[in-house]
Amino acid sequence: MEELDLKGLFNVFWKGKVKIILIVLIMIVLGVIYTTSFVTEKYTASTTLVLATSGNKSQAEGDAQAEESITATEISVNSKLVSTYSELVKSKKILREVIKNLGIDVKEEELRANVNVSSVKNTELIKISVTNLSATYAQKIANEIANVFIQKVDEIYNIDNVHIVDEAEIPSGPSNIHHAKDVAIFAGIGLIVAVFYVLIANILDTTIKSTDEIEQVFKVPVLASIPIYNPENERKGKGR
Repeated sequence: MEELDLKGLFNVFWKGKVKIILIVLIMIVLGVIYTTSFVTEKYTASTTLVLATSGNKSQAEGDAQAEESITATEISVNSKLVSTYSELVKSKKILREVIKNLGIDVKEEELRANVNVSSVKNTELIKISVTNLSATYAQKIANEIANVFIQKVDEIYNIDNVHIVDEAEIPSGPSNIHHAKDVAIFAGIGLIVAVFYVLIANILDTTIKSTDEIEQVFKVPVLASIPIYNPENERKGKGR
């Protein structure tokens, strides 16, 4: 394959601009059809928990130093428990009780796949997100998981250090549909496909298109060129 200079490459794309635009437009139309007709709407609701200290508030003022020491220790313990709690949220024991309490017809593995637990870096916050086909169910499941989780922590660790910061609310719109983003992705794919198509079509085209190509291929100078004679054009010119 012979290398193209920048000017030649520009000419190739310029000649194929109609094909490039057409392919991009086709992909944009496909993107619109895909994002409006083939994507199933899913809704995500999130609740936020915090690991708080459980120091005794009735301590005397003279014990302030001891209280500060206990608080610092508890903060350190809570920070280490964030990762443990994040895994505990999706445990079988908690998810089974959530399914039972809400009376929903969903398999445990399916529910686990739609539950995402994340911890905010350098904080004691845990965010529980639930994705569901129903916005209402997404909200109910997220809040029920938080409530059951708090109960289980109290039973397992015998401590009351998990509290709800923000309860899950019914999401106003689907979380998996972004029309502009989807169309932009399809347009980008269309542009890439169009560029490759024009380049490959140019490479496979072995016809001579200019005197410069003759000199490059045969390594000889072009002394003269004979224009194509078209009688029809001549008659049209005289008719004017």
